[in-house]
Amino acid sequence: MSLSGHVRTLGRGPGRARSLTFDEARDAMTQMLSGTADPEAIGALLMLLRMKGEEAPEIAGLSAGAQAALPVMPQADLDWPSYAAGRTRGLPWFLLSAKLVAQAGHRVLIHGWNGQDPAVRGGLAAAGIGLADGPEAAGRLLDRDGIAYLPLETLSPALFALLGLRSKLGLRSCVNTVCRMLNPARASASVQGVFHPSYRLLQADAAHLLGWQGLSVIKGGGGEFERNPAKAIAGFGLRAGAPWEDSLPMLRDETRRLDDGARDASALTALWDGALTDDFAEAIVTGTAALALSTLGDDAPETHTKDLWTARTRARAA
Repeated sequence: MSLSGHVRTLGRGPGRARSLTFDEARDAMTQMLSGTADPEAIGALLMLLRMKGEEAPEIAGLSAGAQAALPVMPQADLDWPSYAAGRTRGLPWFLLSAKLVAQAGHRVLIHGWNGQDPAVRGGLAAAGIGLADGPEAAGRLLDRDGIAYLPLETLSPALFALLGLRSKLGLRSCVNTVCRMLNPARASASVQGVFHPSYRLLQADAAHLLGWQGLSVIKGGGGEFERNPAKAIAGFGLRAGAPWEDSLPMLRDETRRLDDGARDASALTALWDGALTDDFAEAIVTGTAALALSTLGDDAPETHTKDLWTARTRARAA
C-alpha cells in the first residue's frame, strides 16, 4: 500500500476511518524513511495520527520500521534514549546515573537529540562519556568504556529529518515517541522519560508488543529519565516481559527543583570525583541509577547502587 493509502485509512472520516495495524504502521515508517514518499503524505499521516491519538500497535509498528532501517551495530544491555528539550531540567545528572550502571558491567547506549538545548551533549565530556561519530565508533566505546552516546542525526539522518518536521508542521508528532522507542542496539531493556504522563502507558504497551523484557518509563526531569528524589513518582513498563507498574517513594524530604539554575557542567565532574558535596544531586544520580538497575533485573538495586557510588571513589584513589 502506498503512503497515501495509509493516510486514507486514517482520514476517511467518522465511521470509516480506523487506526493502523502494526504491519501497516511499520510499512508507513519504511516508506517515510525511504526518501520516495511525498512530503505532503508524510505531513498528513503524522498529523492524522496526532489528532487521533497514537495507539500502542501503531507506535510499535512505526518503531519496528524505524529500527529495521538502521545500520547494524553491536548489542547493548540497556537502551537510554535522551530526547527532551531541556525545559524544567537543570544539569543532566542522569548522565552520571548511566555511567554508574555501566560501572556495574552493563553496556549502556545513550542516543538522542535535544533540540537547541546544549546541556546533555555539553555534559558528556564532564561525565566522562564518549561521543560516537557513528555506529562502529559507538561499538568501540561500548567495548572500551561500557557506555557511549550516539547522536540521532548521525545514527539515522532520515529519521532525524522526520523529527525536524515539527518546525514546519507546528506540532509535535509521533516521531518523538518513536525515537524513544528506537532501541538501535537491540537491548532487551530500556529506560525512558516522558514529559506528558499519558505517554508512559502507551510506550509500555508498545514495548510489550515488541517483545522487550525490561522497561521503566517515568515522568522525569524535563522529560528525561531522571528521578526527582523530592517526589513520589509512578513507574510503568515491563519486568521479565510482563507489564509492570509501581509507585516509587520520595527519597528526600525537602523542597527543591531539579532546575535550580545551575548550568556549569563541571559540577558533574566534581560530584563524580568527590570534590563537590551535594546530597540532592547525589540522590538524583543514585535514585535514577537504582531504577535503571531494577529495569535490568537487579534484585537489590538500591544496595548495589550505593556500593557502586562508594566504589567509584575507591577506584580513583587506587
